[in-house]
Amino acid sequence: MTEQEFTILDELYFLTSYQDLSEAVGLEEAALLNSLKSLLEKKWIRCYKEADQELPYEDTDLEKDYARYYYLASKEGLLKHNQQ
Repeated sequence: MTEQEFTILDELYFLTSYQDLSEAVGLEEAALLNSLKSLLEKKWIRCYKEADQELPYEDTDLEKDYARYYYLASKEGLLKHNQQ
């Protein structure tokens, strides 16, 4: 797990909008997007279209809609985060 991934997961214990996440971690947009892609591929995060509407992995389009999503650490992501 990279330092950026750890920092992002640290903010995702609760459902968080992209805007709030971006402000909290202070990464450049491209760096944050790349880390979100990596975390999603590892299934360490989940994406939500609305606060109560989780997107299936195959329907998630980070390239196009990343700024519209909400994010939450998955159980696997929380376990990895807590092992660090």
